[in-house]
Amino acid sequence: MFFSAIVLAAGESKRMGRTKQLLDVGGKPLLQHILDGIHKTEVDEVILVLGHEAERIRETIDTSRLKVVLNPDYPKGMITSIQRGLQALDDRSEAFFIVLADQPGIEPRVYNSLIREFRNRFPGKTIFLPAYKGRRGHPALFSVKHRCEAFRIEGDRGFREVLERVPQEVFLVELESESIIHDLDTPEQYQNFMGKIPEEPV
Repeated sequence: MFFSAIVLAAGESKRMGRTKQLLDVGGKPLLQHILDGIHKTEVDEVILVLGHEAERIRETIDTSRLKVVLNPDYPKGMITSIQRGLQALDDRSEAFFIVLADQPGIEPRVYNSLIREFRNRFPGKTIFLPAYKGRRGHPALFSVKHRCEAFRIEGDRGFREVLERVPQEVFLVELESESIIHDLDTPEQYQNFMGKIPEEPV
């Protein structure tokens, strides 16, 4: 099976007040930290969707193992980035992750656990969500059968409409990983994650 990951990194980071994709996490940009984690998994291709500050991010991130896609429509909502990423999927892809670009704590085993469940339960189940103590998190793994549905969605609902439409095909993968329910949207969340006062803006 061939698995893809679509990393959504086109947003403006308005609540953070600066480009959070480039925040320092462990001596490297937050986004690079996420990408490096994915490269350690069984994912076969990584598609990075950029929009706001695209050139600056591209110059900072190692893109040698990525397929980089630009989304000029990113202000219209997350679904536009998902659509751009899906258009770039490899023809061999059988399933794709939707990855948020502000969750640097997610371990490679999270991806591999979802892939394992997909292999065991598809086609009975087509959407796999990680969960921590019953609370749904990210990244989510979708069968490519849901690809076309993305182009019928408008606004900023992401793929939630798909989840609501076929609840019987959704499988929750319970994991001992609290990182799947935490993201970095605000300076306070970043400080808490780093355990220190932020340095100068990136």
